[in-house]
Amino acid sequence: MTLCLEGVSRGGVAGVDLELENGSLTVLLGPTGAGKTSLLRLLAGLDKPAAGRVRQDGVDVHRVSPRKRQVGFVHQRFVNYPAKTVYENIAAPLRQTRGLPTSEIDAKVRATAELLRIDGLLGRRPSELSGGQQQRTALARALVREGGLLLLDEPLVNLDYKLREELGAELRAIFARRSATLVFATSDPSEALALGGRTLVLDGGRVLQAGPALDVYRRPDSVRVGELTSVPPMNRLAGRLAAGMLLLGPGSQASRPSHLEALPDGAYHFGVRPHQLRLVPGASGSLKLTAAVELAELSGSETFLHVRPSEAGQTVLVVHQAGTRPRSIGENVDVFIDPRQLHAFDEAGGLVAASEL
Repeated sequence: MTLCLEGVSRGGVAGVDLELENGSLTVLLGPTGAGKTSLLRLLAGLDKPAAGRVRQDGVDVHRVSPRKRQVGFVHQRFVNYPAKTVYENIAAPLRQTRGLPTSEIDAKVRATAELLRIDGLLGRRPSELSGGQQQRTALARALVREGGLLLLDEPLVNLDYKLREELGAELRAIFARRSATLVFATSDPSEALALGGRTLVLDGGRVLQAGPALDVYRRPDSVRVGELTSVPPMNRLAGRLAAGMLLLGPGSQASRPSHLEALPDGAYHFGVRPHQLRLVPGASGSLKLTAAVELAELSGSETFLHVRPSEAGQTVLVVHQAGTRPRSIGENVDVFIDPRQLHAFDEAGGLVAASEL
C-alpha cells in the first residue's frame, strides 16, 4: 500500500505533499494548532480536502470507506466501548471482517493483548481500568488487524508522566512487530526521536521539514525547526562573523570554528540547545556571556535556568542543568558556549551551517 497526499489543503493544513510507503513509520511533530489532527483526518479519509488529492495505491480514498481500507485511529482520549469487555473491545474490528473464524479472532486478540501487556484484563470493562490500561486497550484494538493504516493522535499526552514514559518506551518495539503503516502525531520532540522513523515538522498547517528523525534534529532547516525539535526550544543568539572571528558581543568573541569557515562575513543568527550551555568553563576557546538570572525552574532531577545576557541585542537564554540548582533572581552568572556546537542561520532564519557536534 502506498498512500499519497498531493497538494492537500483543508482547514488546518495547506499545500501538503506526503507519501507513505507500506509498513513505514512517520511522526508528525508540531505544537498545538500545527495541523497534526487535520492531517490525520485527511489521511483517514474522514475529511475531504478543499484542494488536492488523497490517493491510496492510485485510488481516491473517498471512494473507499475507512473500514474497507483498514484504518485504525487512536485518539488523545481513551475511546473504548464502555459496555464491552477488554476482549470484545479488541475483537470488534476483527468481527467486522466476514468469514474470519472465531478461533483466529481469539488467537489475534490474545496475542495483541499480550503484546500490550493487558492479557490479564480481558474480562474487565473500561470503567474498571486505569488510564494507562484504557489507552493500551485502545491501542490493541487499532493494532489487532495486520496491515492497513494506523493513525495515532498524541496517544500518550493525557497519561501521567510515569505511564507516558513506560508506554512510550514500549511503542517502537510494538510497532516493529506489526506490518501496519503508522503515523504518530506528537508535540514532544523527545517522543519523535525515541520513535525514530521519518519525521515531518509541522507549523501553521505547513510542513517545514521532513526526513529521518535524527537528521532533522541535527540539521534543522530553519530557526523555527530548531525551536520545535528541542524542549526547551533551541536558544537563538545574535552575532557576527568577521576577520576569522565569531562575535556575540564586545566582550564575547572566539576564533571561527571550522564548520563556519566557508561563510562570508556578516550578521547571523546562531542556535544552541539548552543542554549545550554551561555555567562553568568548558572547551578551550569557549565564548562567555555574562547574564542575570530571571527564573530558575526546578524540576526534580533537572533545572531550567532563564538568564538574560548583558550584551545588547541578545534575548533570554535557557540553560538546562542536571540536578536541582536553586539560584537567586538577579544573580549574575557566566554562560559558556562551545562555538563548535552553534548552528548558523541567515537573517531570514534559514540554515547555512550545522554544528558538527
